[in-house]
Amino acid sequence: MNIGFLQDLLSSVAEQGRHLADRLGLGAGAARADASALPTLIRALLSTRGEASGVGLAREIMGRYRDLPADERIALLQVLATKFADDPDAIRKAFATYDADPNAETHHALLQVVEPPRQEVLRRLNLAPGNTHALVRMREDLLDAMGSVPELAALDRDFVHLFSSWFNRGFLVLRRIDWSSPAHILEKIIRYEAVHAIESWDDLRRRIEPVDRRCFAFFHPALVDEPLIFVEVALTRDKPAAIDPILAEGRAPLPPGEAQAAVFYSISNCQKGLAGISFGNFLIKQVVDELRRELPQLDTFVTLSPVPGFRRWLDEARSTESPLLSEEERQAMASLSDLQSETASLPSLPSCFEAILARYFVEARTGRGRIVDPVARFHLGNGARLDRLNLLADRSAKGWRESYGAMVNYLYDLGAIEENHERFATHQEVVASPAMLKAAKSIQASRDVAVARSAKR
Repeated sequence: MNIGFLQDLLSSVAEQGRHLADRLGLGAGAARADASALPTLIRALLSTRGEASGVGLAREIMGRYRDLPADERIALLQVLATKFADDPDAIRKAFATYDADPNAETHHALLQVVEPPRQEVLRRLNLAPGNTHALVRMREDLLDAMGSVPELAALDRDFVHLFSSWFNRGFLVLRRIDWSSPAHILEKIIRYEAVHAIESWDDLRRRIEPVDRRCFAFFHPALVDEPLIFVEVALTRDKPAAIDPILAEGRAPLPPGEAQAAVFYSISNCQKGLAGISFGNFLIKQVVDELRRELPQLDTFVTLSPVPGFRRWLDEARSTESPLLSEEERQAMASLSDLQSETASLPSLPSCFEAILARYFVEARTGRGRIVDPVARFHLGNGARLDRLNLLADRSAKGWRESYGAMVNYLYDLGAIEENHERFATHQEVVASPAMLKAAKSIQASRDVAVARSAKR
């Protein structure tokens, strides 16, 4: 490709946008970081029919948005949410016309007015090269502000609707990350790792260079060299019960031909602005396919996952006197919560700890009836089963802070994934191993004993 020609073409397109801004009195003479000019430019973007002018305006708008201070960016998002919303009167009129004479033409007219203009604004902003990434960054601003600016929720729904199409599986490219990958990609893997922090380049090298380690990431053509999500994999003989042996320095690598299990021990989403757009299920399934082609002897695909919601749930259950905890358990866990993280020598856990942890997965629900733990929702929703609880498996300060060091294995049984997914999606059923089901029964048995004792008193 003639890069010089392409650069000249893009410069020409951008110039079209600047010329249109000049005609509107909003060009170089106007302050670039003047938020008051942007709604006029956005309306011009909606009304323009020329492709070059549209691309140029989109570049100009996003460039100006980027230069605004944070409070003015939020103010512009509020304008998008409220001033470019749908028109209720137009919707009622179009529906009445369709209701009176339902046909393809009246149906199309109804669809045209039901969609808010701000969706078309986002589509047109996406015309310019580089603006897909800029829009992802724009949604980061929106997500940061939504807690204090409720009216932004409508605009967020538009982002999710469009991003779900723009980032669907057909556009994603799977790439293996290894020590020969470009340095700027490796830097981003270090920066975006969200489960087990990568402390140094040597730490990263231990995770991706040995013959029994793999790292895969999804990329999108519109976000050049920006990973969307990545997974780190350890090839092992058995299902792991702790993270330290996987991350340990000086360990002896396992010859890949001797591996029986592939362990997904870290899955990190990289783009905050794509929160709520699911890539992980596609990633795991494609990585499994890649590994099976390379190492057909692998027969176990399992995670070693954190339990980030457990301690927060437990603290709330204790403070609200939840029926899921007995008084004895409440007291036992209160003494544990008073202890600080001791990464070198963690304290003994109360005897009731494992039962409470199992109850957290099997019985605890949000007010909307959902599984409490976000990692559990992800893996169970992808068709995995809850396989085994691992106590004191993560001895890091973060592991203690989130779950008192507990981790869990989710097993991806390739022959049962679809059935497990349906059971969870339809009934929020936690598909669990026999050992986990036994733990759940023992919970009920101990509860019956407690009730019987209370009745005797």
